[in-house]
Parts: sequence; C-alpha cells; structure tokens
Amino acid sequence: MKKTNLITVKTISEYHEMMGHTKPLHPLVSVINLETVTHLPFDEPVNLAYDFYCITLKKNTCLKFGYGQQEYDFNKGTLFFMAPKQVFSFQTNYEATEKPSGWALLFHPDFIWNTPLATIIKSFEYFDYSVNEALHISDKEEAIVTNIVEIIEQEYKSNIDNFSQDIIISQIMSLLNYADRFFQRQFITRKKANHQVLARLEKLIANYFSTERPINNGLLTVQYVSEHLNISPNYLSRLLTTLTGKSTKQFIQDKVVEMAKERLSTTDLSISEIAYELGFEFPQSFNKLFKSKTEQTPWEFRASFN
Repeated sequence: MKKTNLITVKTISEYHEMMGHTKPLHPLVSVINLETVTHLPFDEPVNLAYDFYCITLKKNTCLKFGYGQQEYDFNKGTLFFMAPKQVFSFQTNYEATEKPSGWALLFHPDFIWNTPLATIIKSFEYFDYSVNEALHISDKEEAIVTNIVEIIEQEYKSNIDNFSQDIIISQIMSLLNYADRFFQRQFITRKKANHQVLARLEKLIANYFSTERPINNGLLTVQYVSEHLNISPNYLSRLLTTLTGKSTKQFIQDKVVEMAKERLSTTDLSISEIAYELGFEFPQSFNKLFKSKTEQTPWEFRASFN
C-alpha cells in the first residue's frame, strides 16, 4: 500500500456527509447501518482519524481494513474499538462479492463528558489499537451487542428528554462490559495465538539478557516488552494473567530471579556483579526483589549450595 495522507473527521455530521448519509438526528451520537452504504468516498487507499469514538461490527465488507498494524477480513463478525485520534486505514477490495453488513456506533467525547463513563472509558484496553487483536465474536455474542446498539438507536430517534443521555450512556456502558467479557473469552478460546505470544515473549526476554542490554539500558521493562511485541501493556498483562496467572511485571521478575539463581549457583560472580549484569542500578534493589520471590537473600541462596 502506498503512502497516503491523513484525513481527520472532526464531527459525526462530517462523517455522515463524507459517507453520503443524511444529516444525523443527534449531533453527538449516531448508529450507521453498513448495508445502507452505497458508495465510498475514496477510490484510493486512505488513512483516517476520527475526533470521536467508533465501535464497529463489520462483516462481508468491500474494504481491506488496517488496524493495529494488521489487515483483517470480515467473513465473520469482527468488532473494532477506535478512540479519538487513532489512525486506521482502508482501501476498497474490488474482489469482494458479498453485500456489506454490520453497523457502526459513533459517539463524541462531549456526549459522555462529566459522566462516570468519561472517567473509565480509557481503562478498556481494547480501545488501544496497538493490541493488534480485533474482537471476533460468535453469532450469539453478535446478537447481544447488536440488540444494545438498536436500543441506542431507538432512544436517540425518539423524542429527546432529560433521561435520553443517561439511558444511552448506560447502554454504551453495557456494550463495553459485554465486550470486556468477550475479550476475556477470546483469551481462552484463541489458545494457539496466545501461546505464540508467550513463546515470543520468552524468546524476547532470553535475547535481552543474552546481550549487554541490561548493562546499557537497565532492567527489562513492561514498556520495552510490549513495544517489541507490538501489543499494548494492558492487553499483554491480561493475556499473561490468563495463561500464567502472572502480570507482565511479575512474569519478568520471575525470569530475572531464575537467571539470578543460575548465576548464584554456577558462577563466582559477586552479588553486586550479578545485580549489575541483570540491569539493576543498585544491589539493594536486587536483594529486595530476590528475597521477596524466594524468602532468601542472595547470600543465603548461594550458601545453600556450599
């Protein structure tokens, strides 16, 4: 795909106009039926960013969609969660033969401003597209989220009153909670892909400590690991917790202690030298971590082998 310019869509009204839809009934929230999309505004590949949230169920579209540095097809239900300012790409797939289907729920940050949802929405890690993992849902799950979106659509199409915003926000919250449950299910059902991530993590940690990176860069961090695996820190930690019962930080710390044990039992390196080789700036920090994991100091552990 050749390099494309970035187009920012600032409002939901602007989105409607761009996609050839009629003016939205509500300026801050809208539901788009993808079956009504009769044309696309761009013939060439394009990069887009919205200034609003977009939750989309896409199936059988005529688009190749780039999200989280990965391309996806839509032969089965796939949910995407895009936060404001995130960049994604699409291009027309002229080989597609099936009619597009699905929906898009758009809501502006101003709609949820000064509500509990505004405070917690960033805690849902699936809005971080660096997770590199869309949410693939079953027919039953699709029916649940589609029903919620239909309620939202019915609500803003009715006469707006003092309850409308609260009802719509509660439905969005319900949708996000169901998505959270489905993501957890996906961690369990997509075992092969998840164990491949675990294998990559194991290899990344081994490579890091087989070089002088700890001496030059310090302790291995969650941020370093997530960036090199191209997975968000929250998503990686949740995946590891499902697979191993440990967060990413705990997983790394356990690996560091394993390597420390090996050096303590097979080499004559001093405690300070081992700490330095593993990336610790101060031996005291190494001693504290080692004892918290083993209930022994490094000296006590080494002495047990003599």
